[in-house]
Amino acid sequence: MRDDRVLFEAIGFTLTPGGIIQLEGPNGSGKTTLLRAICGLAPIERGHVAWRGTPRDEVLDEFLAALTYMGHVPGVKRDLTPRENLATNRALTTMEPAMPADTAFDRVGLDGLADTPLRRLSAGQVRRAALARLLVAPTPLWLLDEPLTALDADGKRMLERLLADHAAVGGMILISTHHPLDLADTGAQRIRLGD
Repeated sequence: MRDDRVLFEAIGFTLTPGGIIQLEGPNGSGKTTLLRAICGLAPIERGHVAWRGTPRDEVLDEFLAALTYMGHVPGVKRDLTPRENLATNRALTTMEPAMPADTAFDRVGLDGLADTPLRRLSAGQVRRAALARLLVAPTPLWLLDEPLTALDADGKRMLERLLADHAAVGGMILISTHHPLDLADTGAQRIRLGD
């Protein structure tokens, strides 16, 4: 609910390893609220979230360690460089790096910009810096809220590759976006809110 208004009800889905679910719907339909509720940042009025068949709150530490939530705001410090932001993020996790930072920056299209303060980069480059953390410290579950914001056509294709690659190794992705994604080869599902 938002301001005593029901955003959605009777919604249910299962996200399995290798699965991608794209949440669609107009502004205000509840996409962000649903993502925030799943990861525990917003209350759930009725219903529940389960992780591997167990209620989320009974395995909360395991669940939180298995997910990366990226809100529509990139969640980076603009006075830091992409490399410094990634190092800060890495310090908050116990996971071993899956790939070197420079490789991640190359994959997201920031090669040569890793040591430039984010305040000097474009909005799309800042978004790419935020996406690099998905590669360096990958978790099985990605909850992504409007990750295409500020990305150009090349950035959109880059993100589609990241999503497909993560799903191909058993990752799970729940993504909200207003933009159509080319994920046909991944078996991605679509759930529309607000209709």
